[in-house]
Amino acid sequence: MNLPPSDDFTILAPGNAPAAPPPGSTPASAPAPDAGHALPVGTRLDEFEITSLLGEGGFGIVYLAYDHLLERQVALKEYMPSFARRGAGVNVSVQSAQNADSFEAGRRSFVNEARLLAKFDHPSLVKVYRFWEDNGTAYMVMPYYRGPTLKQMLLAREAPPDEAWLKRLLAPLLDALESIHLDHCYHRDIAPDNILMVDEGRPVLLDFGAARRAVGEANQAFTVILKQNYAPIEQYAEMPGMSQGPWTDLYALASVVHYAIDGAAPPPAMSRMMSDPYVPLATRHAGKYSAGFLEAIDRALGFKPDARPQSVAELRALLGLDAPTQQLATPIHQPPTPAAPPAAAPAPGAGKRKALIGGGVAAVVLACAGAFLLGEREAAPARTELAGAGVDAGAAAPATTEAAPVEAGPFDPVAALDAVHAGADPSRQVTVKVEHERARIGVDKLGFSITSSHAGYVYVHMVGTNRADFHMLFPNQYDVANRIEAGATLSLPRPSWPIQAMGPAGTDHFVVMVSEAPRDFQAAGLVSGEAMASFPIERAAQAQRAHRGATPLFAGTPACAAAPCPDAYGAATFTIDEVAP
Repeated sequence: MNLPPSDDFTILAPGNAPAAPPPGSTPASAPAPDAGHALPVGTRLDEFEITSLLGEGGFGIVYLAYDHLLERQVALKEYMPSFARRGAGVNVSVQSAQNADSFEAGRRSFVNEARLLAKFDHPSLVKVYRFWEDNGTAYMVMPYYRGPTLKQMLLAREAPPDEAWLKRLLAPLLDALESIHLDHCYHRDIAPDNILMVDEGRPVLLDFGAARRAVGEANQAFTVILKQNYAPIEQYAEMPGMSQGPWTDLYALASVVHYAIDGAAPPPAMSRMMSDPYVPLATRHAGKYSAGFLEAIDRALGFKPDARPQSVAELRALLGLDAPTQQLATPIHQPPTPAAPPAAAPAPGAGKRKALIGGGVAAVVLACAGAFLLGEREAAPARTELAGAGVDAGAAAPATTEAAPVEAGPFDPVAALDAVHAGADPSRQVTVKVEHERARIGVDKLGFSITSSHAGYVYVHMVGTNRADFHMLFPNQYDVANRIEAGATLSLPRPSWPIQAMGPAGTDHFVVMVSEAPRDFQAAGLVSGEAMASFPIERAAQAQRAHRGATPLFAGTPACAAAPCPDAYGAATFTIDEVAP
């Protein structure tokens, strides 16, 4: 669960944290961290109690912690460079006297970065609640963010994002940069793996990498302090006429856009000194984006600082973006879906318990963590447009028999799963074998195998232990190959998206469908997400109240390229109890 030394992420954010322990209770155990480096679970640092290890990089360790004073979960980062060691208890010291100056320089920069971030309050800048020095090192406490990195989100896409998507990404990031630039501060560490996508797709700039730079500068280790494909030439060394400023961050941000469009970052700045190999995006991607947009990004990627936009306001004008905004008007992880039934937007973070954690450490689903590699995802079948919905391109849903509307009342997602089961064809037998019917929180991985008497397309819905999370567990963004043959057995989750029980304690409810035809779930309010699709509770409740079809709403509707489209499906329900270890 360690991070590569070259990456120093501020926040590593699972889709949902373990249940917050009440004051005085013993938190759930976590995988044992490397001896001599990470603090053990249960360690108290003032009012903060460490409950698990989130990630370890070359210059710091990030823990999930419980704030006993304010009764909330937080991310706690400890300054711990690779050349330091853990002494007795929680004390930190350098391994060798020759590293003492580097250690002190890094610690000062760590504290200065925390002090800097604490003074800003922007939704696209990581927030620092508190920071202090103790035990020979330093700490900062931040919100516990949820979501994948931008790099993970882009790798998960089947095609490069369009211009509107990129502008929705850039607007809040430019606003955040402008707020720090006005205070003569510069990030100098912008890259796709240093931008976290949280809530409904809001980008958050992670740490400034100040400690890493300070240590690298003390040792002249430029390869350590720079992300070579994203850092402009002025970050390599002081050169006449090449000082750092707002244009430095704009180059890095433009490099991020280059990566999103091209699938690769621009060539390293050092390789552009003599004979520049850079070919403008406006040449290579003409017709795919507006000429003005591509030309603005190319200009921000100018080799010389004075060739680039000199301020955020100048780049914003070149991009045709409006004046600063503090909030994203539209989630950037998906385009609007006019066909979906109208509903009130869920609160930030609602229905997001299954997501990706940032920093490339694990995929988190079912409020749980497990290692994954995006490159091993199975290729999406041509029929899937909405991730996990199993919809044939251009398919139209067949007409259904009219029925009386469902009587209004409290919406129960578990009852919705039972309705899917009740509407199944009894001649189509679906059986499920569960690996752990009682899964220990923080210990057991969840797994189950499905067998079907008929060939078809498999869909798995899940309602979490708190009944507020209602998701299409499978297919999902990382596994869309949902076809099963008659008599065959399908074991889930596949290795690309393992699941570990992470609480809160209670019962998770599942329904498995094996449908003769692919199915469309948009009428049920299905919303695609970074990891998997979900049925936001308020939206699902509204859709259920308006539903008049004979087929259960959350069974979806068959979607075929040509009529007739068979509606038959088999189904089975099962439960898994998440229990304390």
